[in-house]
Amino acid sequence: MRNKIYQTVHVYEGNILSVLYKYFMMTVIALSLLPLTTKEDLFFFPQTELFCLCVFLVDFLLRWATADYKFGSKGIVSFLKYPFRVISIIDLMSIFALLCSLNHWFEGLKFAELLTVFRIVRIFRYSKSIRTILAILKSSKKPLIAVGSLAVGYIILSAIIMFNIEPDSFNSFFDAIYWSTVSLTTVGYGDIYPVTMLGRVVAMLSSFFGIAIVALPAGIVTAEYLASLKNNQ
Repeated sequence: MRNKIYQTVHVYEGNILSVLYKYFMMTVIALSLLPLTTKEDLFFFPQTELFCLCVFLVDFLLRWATADYKFGSKGIVSFLKYPFRVISIIDLMSIFALLCSLNHWFEGLKFAELLTVFRIVRIFRYSKSIRTILAILKSSKKPLIAVGSLAVGYIILSAIIMFNIEPDSFNSFFDAIYWSTVSLTTVGYGDIYPVTMLGRVVAMLSSFFGIAIVALPAGIVTAEYLASLKNNQ
C-alpha cells in the first residue's frame, strides 16, 4: 500500500495515476495563488485557502510516510532526514504561509508577504523544465559561484569608488551599492546618477565591464544546457 502511495506522489513518468496526481497538485497550487492576484477580499478566498492547506498537508504527510522508499532505506533515518530537505522545507513553508493567511498572523508585515513566495516555488517540484534548469545550475555550481563572487566584488569596488568621488550623489553607502548593482545589470533606473565628469567616466567604465560580467553566467548555463540536450539524445 505504501509503495503504491510512493509511486503516486513521487513518481510522475509511466504511471497514469501519478500523472493525474501531479496535475491535480499543480491545479491546487494555482488555486492557492488566486487570492494573491487581486487586492479584493472575495468571500470564497478563506474556503479556497483552507482547501489548499488541507491538500498541501496531506501531500506532505504522504510523502513523509513513504520517505524510506524515496531514499531507498528502510531505517528510521529516512523519516528523520526527509523534513530537512530543501524541497520539504519549501513544502512546510507553503503550509505555514497558508496558516498565516487564514489566521491573519503577521498581517501587514513584510515577512507575511515573503511567505507567499513559497506557494509559487512549490510548483517547481512538478515542472520538468524547471527541474532540468535546476539540475543544470547544480552541475554548473562551481563556475557560477566563481562568476557570482566576481560580480559581488565588482559591485563593492564600483560602489566604493563612486561613493568617494560622488559624495553628494549618495546619501549612504547602500545607495552606492544599489547604484552599482543596477549599473552592473544594465537596468539603469536613473533615480541615482553621477553628476561630475569623473563620476560619469567611472559610470561608463562600470557599465561597460558590467555587461561582460553579466554575460558570463548566461554563457555557462547555455553551454551546460546544450551539453545536457546532447547527452539526452
